[in-house]
Amino acid sequence: MSHQLKIGWKASAEQFGPRQLLDYAVLAEELGYDSVWVSDHYQPWRHTNGHAPFSLAWLGALAVSTQRIEMGTSVLTPTFRYHPSIIAQAFATLGVLAPGRVILGVGTGESMNEVPVIGIEWPEFRERFRRLSEATKLIRKLWSEDFVEFEGEYYRVRGATVYDRPQEMVKIYVGASGEVAARFAGRQADGFICTSGKGPELYSQKLLPAVAEGARAAGRDFEAIEKTIELKVSFDSDRQRALADTRIWAALALPAEDKANVHNPREMEKLAAKVEHPEKRWLVAADPDEHVEQLRPYLELGFTHLIFHAPGDDQAGFLKLFSEQVIPRLRARWG
Repeated sequence: MSHQLKIGWKASAEQFGPRQLLDYAVLAEELGYDSVWVSDHYQPWRHTNGHAPFSLAWLGALAVSTQRIEMGTSVLTPTFRYHPSIIAQAFATLGVLAPGRVILGVGTGESMNEVPVIGIEWPEFRERFRRLSEATKLIRKLWSEDFVEFEGEYYRVRGATVYDRPQEMVKIYVGASGEVAARFAGRQADGFICTSGKGPELYSQKLLPAVAEGARAAGRDFEAIEKTIELKVSFDSDRQRALADTRIWAALALPAEDKANVHNPREMEKLAAKVEHPEKRWLVAADPDEHVEQLRPYLELGFTHLIFHAPGDDQAGFLKLFSEQVIPRLRARWG
């Protein structure tokens, strides 16, 4: 099974309020984008002009405001501030509202979103991964069985039933930045999600081979797993403006260890202010042919669902310019 090229837009809930973000998403559908993916943050990466609308409420609004696009989370953590049974109920409802269009994208989480809300010590990766694995199992069980009894290491359910379920099962995509989670995606997920800008060897030598390894171990078809990547792009007819736009997302250029235990957006904002080259995590271009060349390595690696995350405040302008100058070139070459 092979996947056709899909073009998605990242709805940055950390940057825009819910109404404005919804208007942009509706515009993306009108312009021919295939999907919209929203971040699920309780707190944003920065305090100044920050936003953090509730992704599940927002997806409900998107479901009834659109007719065609796929929609998903990139990504949600169904293990700490959410109980997996609540996520099972929420996404079943979304699946009824938008049949065949809803994707639950999950990951092991960030301390910024979980620690302030439930007041825990942020666990090591091993526990976070085990929770994700168990939560995924429970969610699927609740989507397919009645009066579920579940006794796990972290979660317990007593006779729970999700009453409103879509006819077509909601797909689960797993976000991964390391091989353990990537292998899990290969074993269990309908799709795999990662982000750009971390060096080609990570994708070609670690993440994608790990997905393939997981698929083989589970007797699954690696080609049937949709390979999705969130591409950080700053494309504008004015190159200097494209470079300047990346400053608002300077936190993305911080080393992972610098962000791991930061729980306060004000502290994260101070760390980001010290970043000298925020553009290093972004594909910056003003010429569409140059930009297609920047994207080509990811397509050649086998990614077929591209989610474009643009940093600028003028998202309507980006969506239109990108749909006119870049997307036709991508579809003509790889569509």
